[in-house]
Amino acid sequence: MRAILMGLLLAASGAAAQQAADAVEPEGLSTGGFESLSPEVNAALAAKAAGVPVEANDWMVVAANPHAVRAGADVLAAGGTAADAMVAVQVMLGLVEPQSSGLGGGAFLVWYDAASGELTTFDGRETAPLAATPRLFQDESGEPLRFFDAVVGGRSVGTPGTPALLAEVHRRYGTQAWAGLLAPAIGLAREGFEVSPRLAQLIAGDAERLATSDITAAYFMPEGVPLVAGDVRVNVPYANTLDLLAEEGVGAFYAGDLARTIVATVQGAENAGVLSEVDLAIYRVKERPAVCAAYRGHDVCGMGPPSSGAIAVGQTLGMLEGYDLSAGPDDVTVRRLIGDASRLAFADRGQYVADSDFVPVPVFGMMEPAYLAQRGALLGGDVALAEVSAGEPEFDHALNWADGEAIELPSTSHISIVDSFGNVAAMTTTIENGFGSRLMVGGFLLNNELTDFSFRSHRGGVPIANRVEPGKRPRSSMSPTIVMKDGAPVIVAGSPGGSRIIGYTAQAIIGMIDWGLDPQQAANLPHAVNRFGTYDLEAGTRAEALGEGLASMGYETNTRALTSGLHLIAIGDSLRGGADPRREGIALGE
Repeated sequence: MRAILMGLLLAASGAAAQQAADAVEPEGLSTGGFESLSPEVNAALAAKAAGVPVEANDWMVVAANPHAVRAGADVLAAGGTAADAMVAVQVMLGLVEPQSSGLGGGAFLVWYDAASGELTTFDGRETAPLAATPRLFQDESGEPLRFFDAVVGGRSVGTPGTPALLAEVHRRYGTQAWAGLLAPAIGLAREGFEVSPRLAQLIAGDAERLATSDITAAYFMPEGVPLVAGDVRVNVPYANTLDLLAEEGVGAFYAGDLARTIVATVQGAENAGVLSEVDLAIYRVKERPAVCAAYRGHDVCGMGPPSSGAIAVGQTLGMLEGYDLSAGPDDVTVRRLIGDASRLAFADRGQYVADSDFVPVPVFGMMEPAYLAQRGALLGGDVALAEVSAGEPEFDHALNWADGEAIELPSTSHISIVDSFGNVAAMTTTIENGFGSRLMVGGFLLNNELTDFSFRSHRGGVPIANRVEPGKRPRSSMSPTIVMKDGAPVIVAGSPGGSRIIGYTAQAIIGMIDWGLDPQQAANLPHAVNRFGTYDLEAGTRAEALGEGLASMGYETNTRALTSGLHLIAIGDSLRGGADPRREGIALGE
């Protein structure tokens, strides 16, 4: 029997529009409820209160639900690769944490291949249907729809990319039989799983929107009553879907009866969408080069456009390179530096970042050390920056984009894996808002990812980079990250949390590099996040004590829940893992 440890602790501008919308927090806290799952989990729940990282020598997996982590751990213990384990983890998450990710959504993967020593990324982001227009989320007068008027129903559904990503990465890097990787989720779907406290809480909080679809309501609220923690839920349609994919491969998702059912559901919804069978048939995963930023002798590498994650995390860190942060997270000057660096990164993000297959994105210019040093020099004062605007990174082409507005709410999941061969996977996966479009097909929820586009197409007659266009992938803040040092991976990181993902991930990296924290300590750090000027401080933590000092520097502050889901691994002489105490995730290793 392998030795397993677990870490799970209790411990009117575009920017203004996004900040106001982000006040909605669909992902809540949870106290656990997995005591009866297995003796290993019982022992691990005792370890979580100690606040220590999981340690292992051979392999490690950290993800958002013990069922999913155990599925991945079994694969790794049997000699599977990180690609194999990723498949098992994701399909299990789609069953037990359906509100956050699944077959109906999309994902970004940063992958380190130990055999070649190469780092690459895979873009499994959803795409806008070919029939979509820039006015998809506008009313008859051209004004943006209210967020949930756009989300609920078929209008918001993009072509799912997660199944294709899982299949492509498994084809290239997997060693275990595809069908066997789906088997644990199939078995639990037929046998039934206990609804966790977090899932129950979220169902109760979203009951009105879940009730808009008969199929979705019947699953999450049988006989009109929301599921509660401890209820056993069977999902035969999901088991049947996975059986189909096990037998025929993911081609059966993108063509055939399942594809026709997805399209009929989207087009037949009350808030009808324009997804077609052609959109599914032509979907392709894209391999893209990693985007890396230098930071204190490390290379912080992640996902480039259509994600803003690697750019914004890298810019934040790059602007801080010339400043001493050693005073730590409770120092108000350190928080001023981090907060204003983040604001500057978000200003560039809002104006320049979108799907680079459709609009020119100055990735090189935005990450160029001289440009970041120039932007970092703006942090040299003693008080908050009075105002922040996008910089002028070097371009090799003409540019004139307006600042966009996109509402990106915090519901997502992150998976970090290191296998016994030295391969590393950092995958952030999502259906966007909690419960996505609230449409359910084949036992899984369909995304509302298209609402990550700007609802406006132009501002002052100038086009917005992240506007809706046919076939385009909406901008994301997902930040799966692998930190390299001397050509080898040393940190695996990522989190859910809407556009605050960028701040959560950057803080964790700063915590581990600048403050010498282990992964569990970094995951436990109180959050203080600044994207657009207002400093969000995590309620019930020592971050609240920063409020007076930050206010004296000129910031407005807002104390609120900041529900990250950081899943971290440090790679050195051993593997050390940490799972965010704000959610149900765990780390397992051997």
